Amino acid sequence: MNAKPHILVVEDEIAIRSGLVDVFTYHGFATEQAGEGPEGLRLALTGRFDLVLLDVMLPGMDGFQICQRVREQRPEQAVIMLTAKSDDEDIVQGLSLGADDYIAKPFSVTQLVLRVQAVLRRTRPAAPDHVEIRLRDGLLLDVLNLSGSRDGEPLSFTRREMEVLNYLHANQERPVSREELLSSVWGYPRELDIETRTVDIHVAKLRRKIETDPKVPRHLLTVRGAGYRLVAD
Repeated sequence: MNAKPHILVVEDEIAIRSGLVDVFTYHGFATEQAGEGPEGLRLALTGRFDLVLLDVMLPGMDGFQICQRVREQRPEQAVIMLTAKSDDEDIVQGLSLGADDYIAKPFSVTQLVLRVQAVLRRTRPAAPDHVEIRLRDGLLLDVLNLSGSRDGEPLSFTRREMEVLNYLHANQERPVSREELLSSVWGYPRELDIETRTVDIHVAKLRRKIETDPKVPRHLLTVRGAGYRLVAD
């Protein structure tokens, strides 16, 4: 990461965009900005940014399309999406396309900065605890290459999805709470009270990939009142 974290702010509302740039500059970030979707995509694919802060509703090309294109060409790029809605449909779509997190408007500036800092801390994660993860039914996950297979069908994962699986595997003897995952995988301070469905949505995405029947999971279990547990081979 650069001496100054470099952030791209893609937001069409001038007042909000200027305010975000001022906030990040004050906190020691280098920033670039775009007010339209196509320009945001061009900068995201041609520049070098530690994080892209991406509004959903943009002229010319929406944030979902930009996120998808960025993920296809730069799978390691950290992305946080800004949404004016807290509707599950928007949140699920953004996270399904590979965003690291979402922040719903209106937001607290303090929480915004803390969550950006948390994602940046995870941009270059430490080496994984395991190179391979073996689950029941011959399910094999390649941690380093973000891939795997189920019933002979190839699987691909985002960096964040594999980090969740890797952390659960390293702690497979016990259930892991949502709060612990937010702290250990997303890097959020435990004292930061976050209203987010990020963990639950990532778990639902993972179940669709690794479970034969996501409604009756055999690998990634919910332990009522305690969190999630991964059942290894």
